[in-house]
Amino acid sequence: MQTLASLLAAIPDVDSVAMARAQQHIDGLLKPTGSLGRLESLAVQLAGMPGLHGVPQVDNKAILVMCADHGVWHEGVAVSPQVVTAIQAANMTRHNTGVCVLAAQAGAQVHVIDVGIDADPIPGLIDMKVARGSGNIAKTAAMSAEQAQSLLLATMNYTRSLAQQGVTLFGVGELGMANTTPAAAVVSVLTGTDPEAVVGIGANLPHDRLHHKVDVVRRAIALNQPDANDGLDVLAKVGGFDLLGMTGVMLGAASCGLPVVLDGFLSYASALAACRIAPGVKPYLIPSHYSAEKGARIALEHLDLVPYLNMEMRLGEGSGAAMAMHIVESACAMHNRMGTLAGSNIVLPV
Repeated sequence: MQTLASLLAAIPDVDSVAMARAQQHIDGLLKPTGSLGRLESLAVQLAGMPGLHGVPQVDNKAILVMCADHGVWHEGVAVSPQVVTAIQAANMTRHNTGVCVLAAQAGAQVHVIDVGIDADPIPGLIDMKVARGSGNIAKTAAMSAEQAQSLLLATMNYTRSLAQQGVTLFGVGELGMANTTPAAAVVSVLTGTDPEAVVGIGANLPHDRLHHKVDVVRRAIALNQPDANDGLDVLAKVGGFDLLGMTGVMLGAASCGLPVVLDGFLSYASALAACRIAPGVKPYLIPSHYSAEKGARIALEHLDLVPYLNMEMRLGEGSGAAMAMHIVESACAMHNRMGTLAGSNIVLPV
């Protein structure tokens, strides 16, 4: 079994030669140069990923949904009962939740993973439970350093095993009541931004309780003193098992040279941590949509990522990632199936 350090060191550089070749090919397709905009740059990005062997092609897709409860729920930062996490995770096994129907439409398989639900094992879920909920970050760390490293390694290895089975495009999602609170704490620390600017209403928290949620995030950061230079330390101290699990998917896919489609605000927090842990992961990240959560744009600006969709969505679960997979497939189709100007005897003015 490879160590965490060896897996992180294995993240390959993107293939700049393959990217240049893809750009040249796209410029010669049956269209004015640059006329398909960001679809073209996405195809070039995909071509540079070693796991795709220079050809944008993502036939086998999987969305990994990390499910966990959070001790900070007890601080009154969410309106939904905590048991909803377990109920909704069970619903995912019936394939009737938002991410399940959207993933089916995109031809992606959904892997529902219990990394910390406060419930007995749920049939149909992949059991990687660390504990029945993380620690209440307003009073203690979310988890120990040992738990954090173990879960990161486990989720990376699970992702790598799916790659070995032929998955070529990954998406991330999460499920957990109150999880926008630790996500806001992670974003606040890793972007150096005051909690006031990044804490939002999550799943319909009344606006008059927002100041309390901001205070909880402030207390969590002050108490736990996470090291902003250490992404794993930040996740362990003020994050949660679901956030850490998504980080593991990103790093695991990147170690195989394969793309990962982000979801919304929670995944942005995980991506910030992933980039702090291993900056080489950045070229493998594909942003799906602008989350409607308050701190989304701050997180995206620090990631230097511009999403492809703006649907005012904030469901989570991986729903945005599922929708963006259609765009990724469109980029592949353009690159692989369009005719060429030379083949049609068309010469465009330079």
